[in-house]
Amino acid sequence: MSNRAINAIGRRFLFLQGPHGPFFAGLAKQLTRAGATVGRVGFNSGDQKFWGRRENFSPYHGTRDRWKAWLEEHLRTTETTDIVCYGASRYFHKVALEVAREKGLCTHVFEEGYLRPYWVTYERGGTNAQSPLIGLSLDAMEEALDGRSGELRSPPDRWGETRQHVFWGAVYHAFLMLGRRNFPQYRPHRTPDPQGEFWLYINKLMSMPARRMARRLATQRIRLGHFPYHVVLLQLAHDANFRDNSNFTSQRQFLELVFQGFSDGAPQHHHLVLKAHPLEDGREPLQPLIIKLTQKYSLDGRIHFVSGGKLAQLLDHAESAVTVNSTSAEQALWRGLPLKAFGQAVYRRDAFTSNQPLAEFFSSPDQPDINAYSTYRQFLLETSQIRGGYYSSAGRRRLLRKLPDLMLSAQSPYEAVLSPSEARGQHLAVVN
Repeated sequence: MSNRAINAIGRRFLFLQGPHGPFFAGLAKQLTRAGATVGRVGFNSGDQKFWGRRENFSPYHGTRDRWKAWLEEHLRTTETTDIVCYGASRYFHKVALEVAREKGLCTHVFEEGYLRPYWVTYERGGTNAQSPLIGLSLDAMEEALDGRSGELRSPPDRWGETRQHVFWGAVYHAFLMLGRRNFPQYRPHRTPDPQGEFWLYINKLMSMPARRMARRLATQRIRLGHFPYHVVLLQLAHDANFRDNSNFTSQRQFLELVFQGFSDGAPQHHHLVLKAHPLEDGREPLQPLIIKLTQKYSLDGRIHFVSGGKLAQLLDHAESAVTVNSTSAEQALWRGLPLKAFGQAVYRRDAFTSNQPLAEFFSSPDQPDINAYSTYRQFLLETSQIRGGYYSSAGRRRLLRKLPDLMLSAQSPYEAVLSPSEARGQHLAVVN
């Protein structure tokens, strides 16, 4: 990685919404220590409580249609040079990133790790389907690495921060719910309302021991079975990546397609394992839907549902994996499993993912190019994947040691490893 100039003089960072918990406040503190100026726009009481700095907190009380004009004026009066946010798809962030591009501001976008669980994603301009990575070829990655793809490092088999994530989510929504009168215009970017969201988090925390026992039993039955199986990597139906970067509006639509393809194409002795997201909270009940689809397609005895848990134990012996655009697909690719993905994703490339019709995929799936994936994965580990996590204190400490220098650098993580001609040729900008 090339040397990059680190300069905080005159830099003014405006933070928008971040991950639940104290991560953004801690990051802002480190940037301030480096010499930068920080500020925050808050949309609800949860944002306000976790920021904790009254002197540089700007509440937004307007409606969505007034957001762009308000933001443009705020950027002008504060002389903002950089915008920081978590996720590129939610409405307020999408508009902010567009305004920043128009004004030539630097944007820093965080997301859960493409190679989670022990990494987070830091990019400039956008993430997921809006990532600059989408426009970057495998040839350019290989040239930047200069042939040092090496052996693939083993992916961790668990998230590692699920309980902390759920805890901070519950606290955030408790603040949001208790302070609704202070932000009467605020509307969350997902359903249900803040009170319903709070109780979903509480239920998730309370039911963790029972869920853990149920998934251990389900996983054990699958591992001790004598049947070949395919894994479906489910996502949260309210997740922005699922909602905004695919053609599906619900889990029902996706699962209907999967069940039909499996019924039409999979050999009669093959089974289907449906692996729920670790944070699945029941807002779209999956088990009644799975029972109904099992009966509809006459798949009794061949369908298995696993609620959360360790993905590695299932993938180690799977025949293939199917998903919309879950980042957990990276673990399947690391293992050399055939992969079918339906949504936009940074890993959805002809070298890695199958273009076969689903029934044909379940019958005889195309194999991924492992050498190409090795190059891609190594490139991510040397650029946008930062070791650490948003929700545990240990994970935040790891991040805060590294991120300020990355954010203050004149170059993005990708530009730092690409030659100037490669960076220009690959158009390292947001893909709209």
